[in-house]
Amino acid sequence: ALMTGSLPGFVDVVRNLNSPALLEDSVIRQAKTAGKRIIFYGDETWVKLFPKHFAEYDGTTSFFVSDYTEVDNNVTRHLDKVLKRGDWDMLILHYLGLDHIGHISGPNSPLIGHKLSEMDSVLMKIHTSLQSKERETPLPNLLVLCGDHGMSETGSHGASSMEEVNTPLILISSAFERKPGDIRHPKHVQQTDVAATLAIALGLPIPKDSVGSLLFAVVEGRPMREQLRFLHLNTVQLSKLLQENVPSYEKDPGFEQFKMSERLHGNWIRLYLEEKHSEVLFNLGSKVLRQYLAALKTLSLSLSTQVAQYDMYSMMVGTVVVLEVLTLLLLSVPQALHRKAELEVPLSSPGFSLLFYLVILVLSAVHVIVCTSAESSCYFCGLSWLAAGGVMVLASALLCVIVSVLTNVLVGGNTSRKVRTAGSECDVVLLRLFLLFQAAFRLPDFR
Repeated sequence: ALMTGSLPGFVDVVRNLNSPALLEDSVIRQAKTAGKRIIFYGDETWVKLFPKHFAEYDGTTSFFVSDYTEVDNNVTRHLDKVLKRGDWDMLILHYLGLDHIGHISGPNSPLIGHKLSEMDSVLMKIHTSLQSKERETPLPNLLVLCGDHGMSETGSHGASSMEEVNTPLILISSAFERKPGDIRHPKHVQQTDVAATLAIALGLPIPKDSVGSLLFAVVEGRPMREQLRFLHLNTVQLSKLLQENVPSYEKDPGFEQFKMSERLHGNWIRLYLEEKHSEVLFNLGSKVLRQYLAALKTLSLSLSTQVAQYDMYSMMVGTVVVLEVLTLLLLSVPQALHRKAELEVPLSSPGFSLLFYLVILVLSAVHVIVCTSAESSCYFCGLSWLAAGGVMVLASALLCVIVSVLTNVLVGGNTSRKVRTAGSECDVVLLRLFLLFQAAFRLPDFR
C-alpha cells in the first residue's frame, strides 16, 4: 500500500508469509526506471518484494520476534557510513524492534520507552546529516517517518481497531515554509496517499494502480502554476484508472468534477499567459485548486470502494464446487485404501435423479436473482448461460454423488457390498424426507 498506492486483497494474507516479487507498478519501480540509486536496510520483506531494485541492501528477518536489539543494530550500523556518502537518491530503513517488543509484552512494556529513545536518536542523526548536506546541494531533502501498522492493547496488529490502523506520518523538509507560531493540527490521510505524494515529490510518474491522492500540504508552498500541474497529474492518473475499472465511468461524480477542473484549468492558463499578476488570476486559480482537490477526494473514494468490493457471488460458487470435490475425495479415501478397492464413478445416474433436477432448478433461480439484482460487475454473471449452466450441472452432480457415498457409508456399513447408484440413493433420501413431511403434516400418500 505504501509503495503502490493500491489496496491489498485476500491473497496478500497468504503472500505476506513468503512475499514473491511485486509485479505491480510502484514508486520503487519508477525510481529504478528513472535511474535513481536506492539503498535499503531492514525488514527483508522489502528485498523479496523488490529483488532487483536496490543498489545496496541488508535484510533482517521479521519472524524472530524475541529479538528487538540486534534486528535494529543491523540497520543502524550502516548509517554513519551511508550518510557520509553522496551516491544515493533514496534511503529506506525499516526498523522492527518496536514491533517485536509489542508482540512480546504489549505497548505498555517498560522496553517501549527505551526503544523510542533509540529511534529518536536515529532520527536526529539522519536529520542533522541531511541538513548539513543541503548546504552543498541546491535541492532540498525529504525525510518521511511512518509506520506500516499500529498496535493493539495486546501488542498485536491485523484487525481493524483504531490503535491498529492509525499510525503517524511525518514529512520533514526545508522546502516546507513554516512561519513562527504556525501551529498545524494533524490531518487524517490514507496510507495509499503516500505513493502518489512520494512520486510527485521525486518527479516520478504516479504508480498506475494507485488509488491515493497527493497530500496537498507538501506542495502548498509552491507557485500556483506548479500546484495546479501536480494536482492535474494526479487527477489524470486516477481518471484513467477509473476508466479501466468502471464501465460507466462517465457518470461517476469524480470524473465529472475532473472534466470541470480541466476546463477551469485551461481558462486559468490562458489568463496566466496574458497577465501573470492579477487578483482575477489568483481568485480563478484558487477556484481551480478547490475543484481539483474535490475531484481527487471523490475519485480516490470511488476507486477505493470499487477495489474493496469483492465478487462474493463468484467466490461462493467457486468455494462450493471446491468443497464438494474435497468432500468427495475425503469420503472416497477409505474405500480407495481398501485391499479390495474397485474403481466406481457413479456420475451417469445422477441425471435421472429427482434431487439432481431440483438442485439445478434452485441454483438457476438463485443465479437469475443474483445476476439481475447485482449493482456491480460479477464474473460468474458475465459468463454465457451455457458455461454457467455447466457449472451448475457439475455442482448438482457432485452433490448427488456425495449423497450417494454418504448414504453408503452411514447405512451400508460393509465396504465390499455392492454400492447403489448415486441417482437411486438421492431418490431414497428424497423419499425419506417426503415421508417425514407426510407424517408431520398428514399429507396424502403419493407413493
